[in-house]
Amino acid sequence: MSDEEHHFESTDAGASKTYPQQAGTIRKNGYIVIKGRPCKVVEVSTSKTGKHGHAKCHFVAIDIFNGKKLEDIVPSSHNCDVPHVNRTDYQLIDISEDGFVSLLTDNGSTKDDLRLPTDDALLSQIKDGFAEGKDLVVSVMSAMGEEQISSLKDIGQK
Repeated sequence: MSDEEHHFESTDAGASKTYPQQAGTIRKNGYIVIKGRPCKVVEVSTSKTGKHGHAKCHFVAIDIFNGKKLEDIVPSSHNCDVPHVNRTDYQLIDISEDGFVSLLTDNGSTKDDLRLPTDDALLSQIKDGFAEGKDLVVSVMSAMGEEQISSLKDIGQK
């Protein structure tokens, strides 16, 4: 036996960030991984089979984190990666000067590792609502190891 001490950087449970799904079964408003980015499908068109070949699916999708439009063409019988996308609601406690938010989780602990969103309209809504002392609940979208605030709800005055 070796006396070396092993050090592991990763602390996740080892669950896959994506799962395979047949390209022909992915529909509009579903999710797909294109060029390593989690995307929401906005358009799907299927071409007929050629003389020797497969029907092809043409996906037009928008990156769920940065809003960039991506396209991909995949044979409909092949598998595509589909990201596990989760949406979680947290109550907003505080906004720090360096652009991070402090959120209250369901179990009462705080989550302080999330930045304010880059979308200007959502950013100003959050800042204005917080400055007015409203109770705000933010929806955080997470997929493939990334997290971002995606929407905001006002649950009344404090």
